[in-house]
Amino acid sequence: MTQFVDGPVRVSVPATSANLGPGFDSLGLALSLRDELEAEVLPDGLVVEVAGAGADGVPRDESHLVVRSMRAAFELMGEQPPGLRLGCRNVIPHARGLGSSSAAIVAGVVLARALVAGGQLLASDETLFDLAADLEGHPDNVAPAFYGGFVISGREDGHWYAVRAGVDPRVTAVVFVPPTGVETTVARGLLPDAVPHADAAANSGRTALLVAALNGQPEHLLAATRDWLHQDQREPAMPETLALVRRLRADGVPAVVSGAGPTVLAFGSADTSRLLDRCPDGWTPHQLSVDVEGAVVR
Repeated sequence: MTQFVDGPVRVSVPATSANLGPGFDSLGLALSLRDELEAEVLPDGLVVEVAGAGADGVPRDESHLVVRSMRAAFELMGEQPPGLRLGCRNVIPHARGLGSSSAAIVAGVVLARALVAGGQLLASDETLFDLAADLEGHPDNVAPAFYGGFVISGREDGHWYAVRAGVDPRVTAVVFVPPTGVETTVARGLLPDAVPHADAAANSGRTALLVAALNGQPEHLLAATRDWLHQDQREPAMPETLALVRRLRADGVPAVVSGAGPTVLAFGSADTSRLLDRCPDGWTPHQLSVDVEGAVVR
């Protein structure tokens, strides 16, 4: 019979930026913006407390994404607890292309494992990552949220894979977050069913170059972040985002749409303070570093 630990457990999970330009649905980077969560087993019932980003728009019942993810992980390990308390202190903006849903899913499965005595024996990291990617439906944000750093991910033989790659310590980032969001389903709905072979080939080459650029040759980041497959196609849903990306790139700044948008991510060197001045009125800038820890039990 499964035994649960006494007292609360705490988990911290980073924001993520997927795609990074040409790496559509395969590349993701963890960033130093973190949600903090706490959970404990109760004798009965469910208590959900949420503060911070998106607090006004999320449910406080079994439909909460973190709770649903916890339930899936508990089922994987063999038993549901009699009751739960969940507290969320959200920092990652919702519906902005910074991986808020992946952070919630990863936090949920990691919290559940931490609440089970011997949970590491019942669910390995690979098993938890597989579950989290199943829940999200794709791994590009889940992988860096779980493992940290720069991750190449995908699916092979019925399982998800995630491979970490190095990031040059000179690489930093600024994200420009607009005041209103765009749902991922809307942004993905604008993508065509087929693309020209030449565009696919061009993106493949830039994706390979991006791995090399991030790993030790950041002088190639501008060329490496060029995309043909998804960014321009999403312009009807986020015209201000694409306009900012084009202005920055015209000035030599490696700027991309973060995930499905509408946030813009701009790569810089160790000092990105000058980029902060490029933030449009009403948007919020964040000067960030690459997060190498991933999901951490505190």
